[in-house]
Amino acid sequence: MHVPASLAHSTAPALEDQAIPETTATKRHSPGARALEVVRGHYRRQVSHTPEIRMVPGVLRIDGRRLRFAVSDNDNACGPEGPGSPPIWAVNIHGYFAGGAMYWRESARIAERLGWRVINPSLPGFGGSDPLEWNEVTLEALAEQVRMVVGHAGATAPVLLGHSMGGAVAIQYAHDHPDETLGILYRDGVATPAWQQRHGLIAGALTPFVPDLAPFADMIAAVVLDSPDLLMGRLYSTVRSVLPDVRRNVRTMGRAMPVGNMLMTVDLRSEIRELVAQNIPILPEWGCFDRVANEATAIEFSECAEMETQWLPGGHSWMLARPGGQADVLTHLRTGREFVAKVEDRWLRLSAGLRSLRAVT
Repeated sequence: MHVPASLAHSTAPALEDQAIPETTATKRHSPGARALEVVRGHYRRQVSHTPEIRMVPGVLRIDGRRLRFAVSDNDNACGPEGPGSPPIWAVNIHGYFAGGAMYWRESARIAERLGWRVINPSLPGFGGSDPLEWNEVTLEALAEQVRMVVGHAGATAPVLLGHSMGGAVAIQYAHDHPDETLGILYRDGVATPAWQQRHGLIAGALTPFVPDLAPFADMIAAVVLDSPDLLMGRLYSTVRSVLPDVRRNVRTMGRAMPVGNMLMTVDLRSEIRELVAQNIPILPEWGCFDRVANEATAIEFSECAEMETQWLPGGHSWMLARPGGQADVLTHLRTGREFVAKVEDRWLRLSAGLRSLRAVT
């Protein structure tokens, strides 16, 4: 796996932290893999005995607009305090020109292996959700739409998984509601401005002639070059999970353009620093072949958040082709296990605070 040289000294995981393939031989002959599941906590031992978890779609109407979402059906999930305690919730926020359904396979695996309940919203204008009016499109508005879905699902403070555009939405959500956020998995995100500076061959060639169009042309080229990575997993399953939202997005492409324009001006570096100061757990994750939000963007976020980036094999949308990758990180890699431990500690503190508040009132 390629790791950018500028971060190799701090981000390459040790040998014992590498993801362990889920094969029959591994399960039978690797004591370390079996012990790992034990130390994850007693409440997660129920996962191996549950049936396959699925994502159940739903629709929330807000001011006459449809907001599509899905929730994992592991209704019996419980939290770190054991049976009877409320579960840890997670929200999987998608990228631009995507939708919640594209991430269903990944969310189902996270629910199965972590014991979390997972929500997949489709942001306004994407995945069949009705778009906002042009003058209403802001990052704060998108974050508030996610919060409405979280409340509708009856979720408590969630872990936010934000991919690409969803990474910026996750940062905004956490900034606006820090006491309602357990942690952030920031995945190839665009919350900092480095990704907006396009320096590819196409940008260099077009800038002297059409400087306003050059960044967009370079971005389109980056997306096209990144696309073959989607075919590296199970081709049929990936295409089947991606196509429905692509078709929906084509129909609303024009009305989703303001979101793209807004993203080209986003700069949440000060908000990120505030989250770090509040000790909200954050784990930056990046595909080492990402051409959309490139290495410079990863370095910028890593420096701003004062933490290591976890580099992963794949491009900008590595989690779509490898839906088990995120669960592997959280259960097998040192950085992922440390993040989960911090999330669980924060969950316990927030739960204790809520119980004390209820006792007083």
